Amino acid sequence: MQQDINLRVDPRTASDMKRLSEKGIKTSGIKAERVKGTRIIKRSIDARQRKVTVNITLRLYIDENIPVDIYPTIDYAPVKSSHQAVVVGAGPAGLFAALRLIERGIKPIVIERGKDVDSRRKDMAAIARENIVDPDSNYCFGEGGAGAYSDGKLYTRSKKRGSVEKILSILHQHGADESIMVDAHPHIGTDKLPVVIKAIRNTIIRAGGEVYFNQRVCDITINNDTVTGVKTITGEEYRGPVILATGHSARDVYKILADHGIEMEAKGLAIGVRLEHPQELIDRIQYHSPEGRGKYLPAAEYSMLTRVDGRGVYSFCMCPGGFIIPAASGPGQLVVNGMSPSSRGTRWANSGMVVELLPDDIEDKHDAGPLKMMYYQEDIEARFYKDAEKTHNAPAQRMLDFTNGKTSSSLPATSYAPGIHSARIDRLLPPEISERLRKGFIEFGRKSHGFLTNDAVLIGCETRTSAPVRIIRDNATLQHIRIKGLFPCGEGAGYAGGIVSAAIDGERCADALVSYMDTTHAGN
Repeated sequence: MQQDINLRVDPRTASDMKRLSEKGIKTSGIKAERVKGTRIIKRSIDARQRKVTVNITLRLYIDENIPVDIYPTIDYAPVKSSHQAVVVGAGPAGLFAALRLIERGIKPIVIERGKDVDSRRKDMAAIARENIVDPDSNYCFGEGGAGAYSDGKLYTRSKKRGSVEKILSILHQHGADESIMVDAHPHIGTDKLPVVIKAIRNTIIRAGGEVYFNQRVCDITINNDTVTGVKTITGEEYRGPVILATGHSARDVYKILADHGIEMEAKGLAIGVRLEHPQELIDRIQYHSPEGRGKYLPAAEYSMLTRVDGRGVYSFCMCPGGFIIPAASGPGQLVVNGMSPSSRGTRWANSGMVVELLPDDIEDKHDAGPLKMMYYQEDIEARFYKDAEKTHNAPAQRMLDFTNGKTSSSLPATSYAPGIHSARIDRLLPPEISERLRKGFIEFGRKSHGFLTNDAVLIGCETRTSAPVRIIRDNATLQHIRIKGLFPCGEGAGYAGGIVSAAIDGERCADALVSYMDTTHAGN
């Protein structure tokens, strides 16, 4: 017999399984000798009051032994069907689409423009050390996608679109720690996620799927308004219906689609900066204690949100105990992002601080139609790159100096490896962004005493929060609204935001593709 007990405990008790079990057994009223084991099922920290507590659901195993693993696994049996589908992109949307195709008996052919997850490391290091960006292998492109080396946060609100629990279970099955099944804000860590990604690749190959790297798509084959495959820069052609999961930075793919007249629309964006505080300061603020987090609490997180002049200003992808990375995906760009290792153990906390922008807010200076938000991104990235004298030494400004419109005479130590230099970020950003950020920071400082401080530094720019384009698809079939056999998928197509939501959309697109193939073959 099993019984779940909801407990509200202090951080010390939450960190001590023996104390926690004793409290759970006492709360249940069951004799201790009948309880053969306990396991934490859910865990969340409540820091809203001055006394921080931890909410825990504890499962008691009564008159039975605790099982080794309670989470379901999937048997990815070898694909026996002769039918295959092409999955463009090996990020979370593409990888989970491939796994789902295998579940449904279809052979996936996964093609990725970048390198495998290990080989990417050298190219990412070259950005910081040599100011060289490989346009096919960087923090955005390569096996695992942008999420592989951008933290591995698994929190999502996309629960209505699919099973979050299933996605987390698959990640756990492939090596992610059990804590992702337990914590309210699950996180793998950029140091551990690559191992999980390689395990997923091996599952795909063992089941008969194929995975190819260094295969950037240069064209899509369309016959009679039906996609029949893709061509790559190496001259290869891969045939089959296509799940297009290329990520939010594949600007060349958007241009290919535009050349084919494939319907897209400009999509709203959020653009701003990375804001970096000392982690100990965030700990003191969030845990309401001059001692910070103490011995039993993790590095504190925060979430900020307000509205300024009709648009949202908010924190994005908060990385406690993390560091800031150079995230350009091509030459002439300066872009930053954030990540955390699994330990969340650095002395810095960072998050994107961004302003919501809608297509109607932006003048179409390039006469680009659906691509106008993409060119708006590019213009800002180029401006920051020029200020950095065509390096990745990023423009930076202390937080109070930014709100007061002052040049920072000095800058604090930073986690950003390529380095920072003093610049007027309030002037580098377009006024529709900088003025809203300024007002937003003042509001955040009112709500959270100590948050608005010159101990924090803005590092710019943060432009890759989501795709600038939505590839229009039919709500029922998930195919493009006009082109059959093309399934725009995940974050790059404008239908997801983050690892879990992209993975969910990958599964949905795989199911839609199977339905399409069933209909197509039934008609032959």
